[in-house]
Amino acid sequence: MPKLGMEPIRKAALVKAAIAEIGAARSLDVTVSKIAKRAGVSSGLAHHYFGSKEQIFLAAMRHIQTLFRDRVRSELRAAETPRQRLNAIIAASFDEDEFAPEVISAWLIFYVQAQNSKGARRLLLVYTHRMHSNLVFNLRQLTNEANAHLIANALGALIDGLYIRQALQENPLDRFQTMGLVWDYLELKLAQSDQQQNNRQNAQ
Repeated sequence: MPKLGMEPIRKAALVKAAIAEIGAARSLDVTVSKIAKRAGVSSGLAHHYFGSKEQIFLAAMRHIQTLFRDRVRSELRAAETPRQRLNAIIAASFDEDEFAPEVISAWLIFYVQAQNSKGARRLLLVYTHRMHSNLVFNLRQLTNEANAHLIANALGALIDGLYIRQALQENPLDRFQTMGLVWDYLELKLAQSDQQQNNRQNAQ
């Protein structure tokens, strides 16, 4: 196997250091020098690789999104039915690593940055569109098209909202309790959808 060069190793270290520093500060009020120090490289080298603190942050968010995508794929491998696949997507959203305090803080700051940064907004739209598409694909097999989109929108908002609550430490729940809230909502909406379908059939 070819040896991995130092540049990708150092970039990966800077990305992980950025997540840790942002998580510790719970804001973007961190310096490149602090990130570089945690990564064990010079601030000059960090600027050379990324150009600015914003670019380091965007690289950190791309890294988090990639890990999330990989977790979803891993969870989906064991899922056979549409409901199991929906459960797998929710489980991946509250994976132990994904629900780590520093990652939660990074996600919250990511949403704030998306209001002013085109790069952050593009990354956020990629995440939200992919999440919505995955949810709707499976919900369509359990309910009608309109309900599928409505439930997918609500699930996405519920997951994001629970992350915000967790970041703000307002009545923090562990990841299993949080996951349970989302599963309970999904169960309720699918049951309501089934009842509506039965009522329509009985009325005919």
